[in-house]
Amino acid sequence: MRAARAGEVTVEVVAAGAAPRRLTREATAADDLVVRMPLDGLAPATRHRYTIGQDSERVDGEFVTAPPPGTAARLSFLWSGDLGGGGFCRLLDGGYRIFRAMARRPVDFFLFVGDTIYADVPCNRPGVVPGADFVATTPAQLRARHRYNREDPAVQEFLRRTPVYAIWDDHEVRNDFAGSTDPLMPVGRQAFLDYWPVATASDDPTRLYRSVRWGRLLEIFILDTRQYRSDDAELDGPGKTMLGAAQRRWLVDGVTASTALWKVVVTSVPLAVPTGRPARRDSWTDANVFGMPAESGTGFVTERDAILKAFRTRGVKNLVFLAADVHHAELIRHHPTSDWSFHEFIAGPLSATLGRPRPLDMRLGSRTLFAQGGVYNFGEVTIEPAQLAVRLIDEQGSVMFTHTIGPE
Repeated sequence: MRAARAGEVTVEVVAAGAAPRRLTREATAADDLVVRMPLDGLAPATRHRYTIGQDSERVDGEFVTAPPPGTAARLSFLWSGDLGGGGFCRLLDGGYRIFRAMARRPVDFFLFVGDTIYADVPCNRPGVVPGADFVATTPAQLRARHRYNREDPAVQEFLRRTPVYAIWDDHEVRNDFAGSTDPLMPVGRQAFLDYWPVATASDDPTRLYRSVRWGRLLEIFILDTRQYRSDDAELDGPGKTMLGAAQRRWLVDGVTASTALWKVVVTSVPLAVPTGRPARRDSWTDANVFGMPAESGTGFVTERDAILKAFRTRGVKNLVFLAADVHHAELIRHHPTSDWSFHEFIAGPLSATLGRPRPLDMRLGSRTLFAQGGVYNFGEVTIEPAQLAVRLIDEQGSVMFTHTIGPE
C-alpha cells in the first residue's frame, strides 16, 4: 500500500467466521510512503476483506487465498501486459478503461506479465493525464512512473478487488535491456519491488522468479527473463542465456516435479514470435520475417529448445506458456515433435502501441488457433477438472475467441 503521508498505517483483515486481525506499520518518506505488510497463517480457499486506514482515511478491498494442493477447486484468472507504452497513457477522458472491463469478470487473481510501466517512453500524447512526460532513470523518477499508472482510478479499483502476481519485462528499465550488462537494472528492479507485492527470499532479496500453487489443478512458474539475461547482441549458442543457470534449473526441476494437473509458465517474452531487430533479437526466437531460422542468429533458441527437450523427455503434460510483450493477442499450439505438444497464449497490450501477428518460428511446429492485432485486450483462463478454457477479451469486455483444451 502507499500511505497519504508519513506516519502509522493500520490494516485490518477479516474472513467470515474468524476474528479480525489488526496490524500496523510506519510509512516513511525514505520508502516513498510505500508500506509492505506480509500476512501469514491465513485460511486457505477463503475470501478475506481488509481495511487500510491512516488517520481518518479508509480504503477497503478483498482477496482470496489459494486452496490446498490436494483440492481440485475450479479457478479462473486473467493475464495481460504492456501498460502506457508509446505514450498511450492515462486518458483524461476515462483513464485506463480496459481495467473496468477486467473488473467485470471476477477471478481469483491477475497475472501482470511485464511492462507494468514504460519508464523509457514519455507520456506526451494529447489527451493524457499530465505527470509522466519524462524518461525515468533515477529512483525518484522510476517510482513516479509507477505511481502514475497506479493512481489511475480504474487500476486502483481493480487491484483492490483482485490479487495480482506481477513480473517485469524490459520497459520497467529501458527497451530490450539485459540485466547482466545494463547499469540501470538495479534501480529499475528496486522501483518494481517497491510498487509490486513480490515475496522475495531472505537469502536472495532481489529474486523475482517464483512459483505459485493453486490447488490440485494449477501450478504457476513466473520467470524473470531480464535480470540474468545475456546481452541480446550475442550470437546464440550454449553459453547464451535468458534465465541464468540457477533459474533454468529451478524451472526444469520444478515443472517436471509438479503434481498439479496444469503447469503454466509465465514468460514476459514469447517463445515463437520474434521481437527486436535481427542483430539483437529480444524474444526466445531468432526467426526471420518468414519464420525461418536466422543465419548467425541472436535469439535464445539454444536455451529454449534445451528447456523444451527436458520437459518432453521427462514426460511433462498439460503445459501452457503465457506471454505478453508483442502487443497483439494470439493462441498457439506448438508441436515440436510428433509425440509431444504444448500451448502458448499471448495477450496485450492493456494500453500501448498496437501490434500485429507475424510468422511464427517454424522449428516449433506451431499452429495459430487465433490471432488478432489492433485492439487492446486481455486473456481469461478458467480451469476445471475436465478442461481448461481460454478466452481473449477486448477493451469493451467482448469475447473475441474461446478455446477449450482437455487435459492429457
